[in-house]
Amino acid sequence: MKAQDSYVVEVLKLVQPFSNQSNKKTVFEIIVAKKNGEKLAVLTAYDFSMASIIDMNEIDIILVGDSAGMVMLGYPNTRPVDMVEMLLFCRAVSNAASKAMITVDMPFGSYQNSIENTVSNAVKLVKAGADSVKIEGGEEISDRIDALVEIGIPVMGHIGYKPQTSSMWNSSKAAGKTKVSALKLLNDAKAIEKAGAFSIVLEMVTAEAANIITKNLSIPTIGIGSGPVCDGQVLVSYDMLGIYQNMKPRFVKRYLDLNQLIASSVQAYSREVKSGIFPRNENAIHMDPKEYEDFLDECGLRVSK
Repeated sequence: MKAQDSYVVEVLKLVQPFSNQSNKKTVFEIIVAKKNGEKLAVLTAYDFSMASIIDMNEIDIILVGDSAGMVMLGYPNTRPVDMVEMLLFCRAVSNAASKAMITVDMPFGSYQNSIENTVSNAVKLVKAGADSVKIEGGEEISDRIDALVEIGIPVMGHIGYKPQTSSMWNSSKAAGKTKVSALKLLNDAKAIEKAGAFSIVLEMVTAEAANIITKNLSIPTIGIGSGPVCDGQVLVSYDMLGIYQNMKPRFVKRYLDLNQLIASSVQAYSREVKSGIFPRNENAIHMDPKEYEDFLDECGLRVSK
């Protein structure tokens, strides 16, 4: 057994007892999936109804992403999202999910200040139903990951394009285009693994760099715009269903155009209401005829036949 494999086993001893539901996908199962060559499917959800559908359809991890700020709240990016909002989304999804692991993004400002603040906010998310949390950053936040794992909270890492901060530094979203950039990504990934993370998101990392990172880690890599070699894939559900129209990243595959379907349904409803087609008699609730007669008598509203 490799040294890093041994380290993963030790981490599992810490985090496995903290699984909040025995029938849910566990940290152990997520890591074993990589060892068995099984791909992991991850989707975002932010509300009870969507999470219920996703949970019943072979998804390994539901990510309660801070992307909710954009697709649910209309923010221009993920930075304005706060703990109050993430706790609300977390509770909604946790009420629905009984199979998939729930991983919740720690929003910008919830883990940068200090380890103590990181732990406090992560504990709040776990109390709200999270099975694990996700933190953006490389080696610089490894001490946060270590502290969370030490107290039993599983952590998913996130490197490459980091939506919370990358746009403030560089207009280019792609990571790993140069040797220097790829080496930094690899070093960050190894630091995150060593700190105890059970998986790591690679966002918009070149396929070549993602390949090397994936082959040099014992924990699964979850790709988003990082090619097919990653151990799993994640997409924003509102993107892959075609609901969110403000942007369409090139890495997104739209499996449905729900935006158009919803728009057509809304238009049909409006037309039927205004023309009197809806509701019909079968859509109404009716009184018992005798009760109706008594009601008319009581009100003095007897209608002559």
